[in-house]
Amino acid sequence: MSARLRRATVPVLEAVHGLVHGFEQASGPRETREASRLRVAGGLRVSGRLLLLKQVHGTVVVNAPWEGTPEADAATADEPGLLLGIQTADCLPLLLVDPGRRVVAAAHAGWRGTVAGVAGRTVAAMVELGCAPSALLAALGPAIGQCCYEVGEEVQHAFGPEWVSWFRPGSRGRPHLDLRRANVRQLVVAGVSPQAIHHVDECTTCHPDLYRSFRREGPWGGRMLSYIGWDSQVT
Repeated sequence: MSARLRRATVPVLEAVHGLVHGFEQASGPRETREASRLRVAGGLRVSGRLLLLKQVHGTVVVNAPWEGTPEADAATADEPGLLLGIQTADCLPLLLVDPGRRVVAAAHAGWRGTVAGVAGRTVAAMVELGCAPSALLAALGPAIGQCCYEVGEEVQHAFGPEWVSWFRPGSRGRPHLDLRRANVRQLVVAGVSPQAIHHVDECTTCHPDLYRSFRREGPWGGRMLSYIGWDSQVT
């Protein structure tokens, strides 16, 4: 893999034979999404083709391969050389794998996608490919933490009263959302074992040296790419 890709990984996924994954870390000055795509795709070229989505904060899951950038926020793949990419800059990237059936998935979860259940829908899409939820390993990457994720009352209302424990009041009296915890709950409800859920648990807003952050930098601050797939050169 190219040294240009500065990334965080989780050991349990590193140990899966033939699996390629990573949560990209900021590696230089701001760049356009296209420049980021080209750089990461180039760094991963020896392992396969990077496939991206037009993310719209929904729950549509597509199955690789595809051409272009379909409107969706999650994807699955069960063939070598198809690397699923998710772009984030505070939203939560989710990577999932069934090591036995050789199926992977990636999802983008902001608050809207979380309210709509994108994590559970992604697990359901893997089940449609023959996976058992209890066999899945999950990795949740860097995202805005509850420390920084101040939201409006309308967001808390959108989640509903059963989600009240995922919020706490901030210093200004506005609610702060624990996006990571909310998605862990969805994965567990979908059948993923809590012991199989792993994290790169760092707040993107708190770490300007490591991560892009929409909340900190605004819409022109760039994006990071998280990815997962089976190496085309490993059998």
